[in-house]
Amino acid sequence: MTGENMNQADPIQTIEIMAKKARLASQILAQAPTGQKAEALLATAQAIREQSADILAANAKDVATAENNQSTSAMVDRLRLTEVRLGNIASALEVIAQLDDPVGQIIDRKTRPNGLELTRIRVPIGVIGIIYESRPNVTIDAAALTLMSGNAAILRGGSEAIHSNKALYQAMRQGLRKAGLPEEAIQLVPSTDRALVGAMLRASGLIDLVIPRGGKSLVARVQQEARVPVLAHLDGINHIYVHQDADPEMVEKVVVNAKLRRTGICGATETLLIDQNYQVEHVKYLLQSLLNAGCEIRGTEEIQKLNAAVKAVSEDDWSTEYLDSILSVRFVKDMDEALSHIAQYSSHHTDAILTKNQAIAEKFLASVDSAIVMWNASTQFADGGEFGLGAEIGIATGRIHARGPVALEGLTSYKWQVRGTGQIRPLA
Repeated sequence: MTGENMNQADPIQTIEIMAKKARLASQILAQAPTGQKAEALLATAQAIREQSADILAANAKDVATAENNQSTSAMVDRLRLTEVRLGNIASALEVIAQLDDPVGQIIDRKTRPNGLELTRIRVPIGVIGIIYESRPNVTIDAAALTLMSGNAAILRGGSEAIHSNKALYQAMRQGLRKAGLPEEAIQLVPSTDRALVGAMLRASGLIDLVIPRGGKSLVARVQQEARVPVLAHLDGINHIYVHQDADPEMVEKVVVNAKLRRTGICGATETLLIDQNYQVEHVKYLLQSLLNAGCEIRGTEEIQKLNAAVKAVSEDDWSTEYLDSILSVRFVKDMDEALSHIAQYSSHHTDAILTKNQAIAEKFLASVDSAIVMWNASTQFADGGEFGLGAEIGIATGRIHARGPVALEGLTSYKWQVRGTGQIRPLA
């Protein structure tokens, strides 16, 4: 079925056809040698570089539409591709191609008293549906990670990035062809019809796992409607706790970076907790540095007294993912109060402490129940590439299967292989 025909087809039929093709492709990928999968990624990286002008031109259409629709600056930033960002996408493909292939890795092996040898090995999940918004780089990150982990993927990007996604997808198809792998291994849903999302979510038995990557409303819809397993996170309500023993120069450098490097990513800090015993002059300097850098600060009365430009914080602010140049700030009396605040408001994504006190830092690392917990580092490092994973398909904040940046290993399951010599189980 061609793309034009799919646009006019019944959504359930469209997804069913795509999923069946993906299933056949996944069976080939599960047995594909590491070198062949790597070849497809390297060829895709080359195609992206060669077609950069066309990809950027397609992206410019999406950006122009977003700006005409008065989209937020954060959304436009997530949507925009540049020569540098496109180069980073291609480089990420090359990094992933060099990573250890998880498929077939032995997790553990043991021999039972009766002589049975049990081996647990990593295997692909199968067919994975990825539903995402705004970020065209997800088209390549998701395709690369699913391919290298032996899975087939059905990608459904947002309408705001339709031209960018199609251009990047063509580069991926070229890479698959060059490596001799089935093009159906990676498929892009050809229509922006929202009914196709619902069809993916109800495709039990056809799609093995759905991964949403986008805003709160998208993820909430996926979690509410899905009839297939979901791997997701809702918000990135990330905290930095400035302990009384923190180095002032480090605090200023890390906090400004964590909030403002890129405000539209899920690793951006949204709430700053400052120990009441941290020197007040250092607090004033930090607040002014943030304001000078263009950050709006919403603080408690104690924070407002230190700088007239600080706006009043509301209760809702503590549970808001701004994805913008806005930061909520309050004092806490000690680390226990910081931990209590984080436990109440954190989305279990990424939380950090700044301190020179190792004992305090280790207690924080052990106590905070988040997918990523940091000591003396910017929360903007919450990224699969920065973790040495090449890229990520998302950051999972749940407590089962995969947690934190989900990359190759997180896209595998396992099976047991049992080797015997004729053993039988005795009658009960």
